[in-house]
Amino acid sequence: MALKRHGLARRRRAVGLTQESLAEALRVERSTIARWESGKAAPQPWIRPRLAELLHVSAEDLGELLVVSSTDEQPLTDRTDYAMRHPSRVDLSTVTDLRNSMDSLGEHYDRVPSATLLARAAEYASRVSFLARESPSGRVQRELRVLQADAATFMGQLVWDASQRRDHITARSYYTQSVEVARHLGDPNTEGHALLRTCYVALYGANDYQEGLDLALQAARTVRCTSYVLTGLAMLHAAEAHAFLHEAGECERALSDAERYLSQAHGADAAHELLSPTHFGRLAGSCYLSLGDYRKAEELLAHTADALHDRRKSRAIVLGNLTLARLRNRDLDAALIAFNDAVSELHGTRGGGGMNIVFRAAREMRPWRNEPAVQDAQDRLMALMEAA
Repeated sequence: MALKRHGLARRRRAVGLTQESLAEALRVERSTIARWESGKAAPQPWIRPRLAELLHVSAEDLGELLVVSSTDEQPLTDRTDYAMRHPSRVDLSTVTDLRNSMDSLGEHYDRVPSATLLARAAEYASRVSFLARESPSGRVQRELRVLQADAATFMGQLVWDASQRRDHITARSYYTQSVEVARHLGDPNTEGHALLRTCYVALYGANDYQEGLDLALQAARTVRCTSYVLTGLAMLHAAEAHAFLHEAGECERALSDAERYLSQAHGADAAHELLSPTHFGRLAGSCYLSLGDYRKAEELLAHTADALHDRRKSRAIVLGNLTLARLRNRDLDAALIAFNDAVSELHGTRGGGGMNIVFRAAREMRPWRNEPAVQDAQDRLMALMEAA
């Protein structure tokens, strides 16, 4: 299926710009505009404010225009439409259609504000729940139940991020639904993933580090025999919980366990798509930041930030932590570089985790608040909030 940014092309035409005239105004090649609209490339953060200005849209609206969609995508495929009217006749092809729709939304998660995905994700989750409830028992119903659990986990992730990591209750309710369905199916990987997501709420939202640790270890036990990836990720977050609790020895052991499990991950692992090469650096860097080893944290986080390209929400979190590490090393100039990069990433995504960490970094800049460069950086953050 060909991928296009239909919204971007439509908006360009609506304001009376050709690809050539837009390219000229931005001082780029026409082929660059064509690649943006075809989905083969994306505008760099530094050019997006000018692009938004030329298209007469806000930074958030530009984020929506940059969502890549399939040229074959329809709000409701014929198969799904038929299944919704005749749920007793739903087949595996319909399940595949629904899975592809959810996967397509998931691919956008790290590049656009979660609030822009919520309505469509809720629509698909509702369809899946209806079909899972109404379809006859058998393989099709089981596949729908698995998809129902995955959709609930994704909804929890979206709700929590869109609320700037404040709506713990709704997020937890979705994760609980996923755990219940997974246990009914006897699916440890789906259950473990939902438990791990619940761990995130405890660790990074409620700041209940002991509960977060317990949930991470529970997730690890659940998937230990079925997924090296999920076990490794669970141990990474257990390590961070130990770091928050100032348990340096336990943190180091958990990091070692995580590295051992992740080194054994392979393409046949059902959770392999959840793993990225930057996972260990992101979490280990955060661990050492919490433990006060700022030099080691900076080294890991700087390397990880350089390696992250298309995962903008994750990169904003890493850059926020890198800012903190550099501030605590009393390196203001380097901290400001990371801080401004983090704000640039947040302009297109409004990622809850990154936003919270960047505001923490802004507060730690108070000793330098009379410095012009600090004032400029904090003004950029305030402008971001006003645009939101």
